[in-house]
Amino acid sequence: MNKLIPLLATIAFTLFLLIGCSTSASKEQKGSEAESIEPFEQGQVFLSKFTDEKVAGMKGVIENENLQLFIDDKNGNIAIHHKKTGKVWYSNPPERANDAIATGVNKSLLSAQMQIDFYNRFNQLNSVNTFSDSVANEQIRVEEVNDGIRVTYRFGKTEKSVEDLPLMLSKDRYEELNNKLDKNGQRSLMIAYKENKETNVYERNDSALNGMQLEKALQAFEDAGYTEEHLQEDMAELNFTQENASSSVFEAAIEYTLEENSLVVNVPIERIHYPENYPINRISLLNFFGAAGTEDEGSLLVPDGSGALIHFNNGKTEYPSYQQPVYGEDLALNVRENQSMEQEVRLPVFGILYDTSAVLGIIERGGAPVANIHADISGRLNSYNYIYPSFSVINKDEVTLQANEQERTLPKFQEKPMKTDYTVRYIFLNGDKATYSGMAKSYQEYLARRDGLPQFKSKNNKKDVPFFLDLVGGAINKQKHFVGIPYHALESLTSFEEAKVILAKLKSKNINHIQLKYSGWFNGGVNHKVPTKIKVDDVIGGSKGLKRLMEYTNENDIPLFPDVALLSIYNGGGFDAESEASRTLKGVSAAVYPIDITLNRRDRDKSPSYVVSPKQIEKYTVDMLQNIEEIGLRGLSLRDLADQLNSDFRKNKQIYRNESKEMVSKAFQAIRAQELDLLANGGNAYTLPYITSLTNAPMSNSGYKLEDEEIPFYQMVIRGFINYTGNPYNLSEFTDTREYILKSIEYGSGVHFKWGYAPNHEVKDTEFDYLYSINYAAWMKEAVEIYQEINQVLSQVVNEQIQTHEKLQDGVFKTVYGNGVAIIVNYNQTEVTVDGKKIEAMNYVTVTGGGDEK
Repeated sequence: MNKLIPLLATIAFTLFLLIGCSTSASKEQKGSEAESIEPFEQGQVFLSKFTDEKVAGMKGVIENENLQLFIDDKNGNIAIHHKKTGKVWYSNPPERANDAIATGVNKSLLSAQMQIDFYNRFNQLNSVNTFSDSVANEQIRVEEVNDGIRVTYRFGKTEKSVEDLPLMLSKDRYEELNNKLDKNGQRSLMIAYKENKETNVYERNDSALNGMQLEKALQAFEDAGYTEEHLQEDMAELNFTQENASSSVFEAAIEYTLEENSLVVNVPIERIHYPENYPINRISLLNFFGAAGTEDEGSLLVPDGSGALIHFNNGKTEYPSYQQPVYGEDLALNVRENQSMEQEVRLPVFGILYDTSAVLGIIERGGAPVANIHADISGRLNSYNYIYPSFSVINKDEVTLQANEQERTLPKFQEKPMKTDYTVRYIFLNGDKATYSGMAKSYQEYLARRDGLPQFKSKNNKKDVPFFLDLVGGAINKQKHFVGIPYHALESLTSFEEAKVILAKLKSKNINHIQLKYSGWFNGGVNHKVPTKIKVDDVIGGSKGLKRLMEYTNENDIPLFPDVALLSIYNGGGFDAESEASRTLKGVSAAVYPIDITLNRRDRDKSPSYVVSPKQIEKYTVDMLQNIEEIGLRGLSLRDLADQLNSDFRKNKQIYRNESKEMVSKAFQAIRAQELDLLANGGNAYTLPYITSLTNAPMSNSGYKLEDEEIPFYQMVIRGFINYTGNPYNLSEFTDTREYILKSIEYGSGVHFKWGYAPNHEVKDTEFDYLYSINYAAWMKEAVEIYQEINQVLSQVVNEQIQTHEKLQDGVFKTVYGNGVAIIVNYNQTEVTVDGKKIEAMNYVTVTGGGDEK
């Protein structure tokens, strides 16, 4: 029986490896096994094309009118000389050797241009970097490419080391090997291992394994026929784990090119190679490009929600560093268990701001959907303030198997690496553009040149700011009883006729720029069935009622946006979760359960919505558009198409997030081809070219402790191109009406309310209890007052872009628009004076282009 236990452990461990790594990588991306990898070629000596005393010791590669690119071909360090300012931007801090804080791997990372995180055969996350694992081994090659250079790195060494010898041997194994060796081999084995009399185990004698003795020991194991299977058996029997250093060898490359005022950095996916049993999880790129030291002044720009600044050296080392995924979480990978107040990253940007110079990073191509933004300050791991992107290569989850009353957790990897290069553009700014306003303007210009923003249309020429009205129609699923038997029935919160009543009341209050979103109007209401066929719900008036509402809105010049979900669908009514929902890496349908607002966690007793597989988006969109055309709608509200981005890990048919983005973009193109006005939620960057108006746009940051200032970066990018507003006021976190008014004025936002005609108690004890305060009558008076005050100010800047935004003093902010109108907002509870102008507590002043105050 004693011999059976190790045998079973060995079998289980082998199964663990086979299952865990069976889908770790595509054939084209698998690296060769260590024994078959060819020696690394250094290539020809790289010749300098020019030099500059400002970057002594580095070789000039390429230059244009604005920039010069230099490299140290011995360690991969690059530098960018900005000709206009004379500033030199380094990939690695020049004074890093003097860092008194960084030690160990954190010290070596200061000299690295790339870090690779990978899983070893025991499902543990390990890391290698270009300095410790490439440059230190002289495994770096520099070669010219079009308009730049490529730096290729090999991580790890193919030569065997002491780590390729087993850490321990049982007495039986030792004797087995010894019996297969000649006297020289036996002597080498005796030197290599010492017997521990207490444990009766032979332990590796590392101190003796150097030079020739190491070679002899390695040869002895080869002569004795010791294999990988033997090692696995020994690890299982003696309960230890180890990695063979020569089996985990990776290769990757970074390409640097110059384009006008930009450095474009690319990691080509086809040049990433790794062993089959060591799948790469994530690549971090240029962690310390432009990093600021302890004596520098400035800020890091993070794209958290509307945007935020982290000031250099702010001393907040007791709080976690910043990290957020671009475009939010992938619901096929991760669903938060509770309601998070965290804002999503809508724009794939980041930046570093100094006093008179700045650099804006833009993640391009397919890299943004699989990117995370990281930032940290000096004093924690090192003496620098830095920000950088990382990119997913292969995602992992875990599955649990049960058999014979035993449970084992095994890793499950996505089948192939991401099918995209990882590209970051660094735009260098100076003078008045070296501000977060200048960064926003640069990114806006970048998007406009690439058709990344819509052109404002003349039909959106209202003189007032928009009043976004989100009416909830029908399909509140309530439990009722008939002769004592419970059943569920759909009830209306706002019929089409009642919607006209609400609109008429708003019109009577001189609210003339209403944008009407109407949710819960077809296929069973808010949580509607698949939109491939559209049947208007009878409970709110049916198709005739919708036609009358359309006539009313057309006559009164009110854009109507009936709401449709395309990425989240409830089961039933033509939707088959088994075949049409995305699969998680665990192999189950990706489901999202509603939040229990009293407990702030997912309620798994309620019905979930399912994450629609990206492969279904085209069919849903085409069928929906056909129905929309038959109805005669001119506009559409897209609930989730601009808000979510999800994968599908269905076996042998996997669709990754970067591919999903392309499918979503094609859906938007098809919808816009029908010349429909589009109102959307969220507003991820790749959806901006197609959107007319935007609700639930980010109006704040997440409030992370590391952040120092909240800024309207998102608003500065899109204003003048897209009408926008935040979450509906009556369901928002705002507890102070005055604060909502000031924020809307500062950020140039429209007003937003979510209403229903029915009393609030109609949603109690239903799955729509989050709509606890939507009765329009309770909000009408306050809504009109809020809108009138905001409109009085912002009507002066309708359709105007934000030129600059700045913090004048604590709680006081100034927004300047394209027509010269400036608005200064005071959030303080006391009066302040700015440039001789007194601004009352919780109030604002408007200064026209001629300097007149209003």
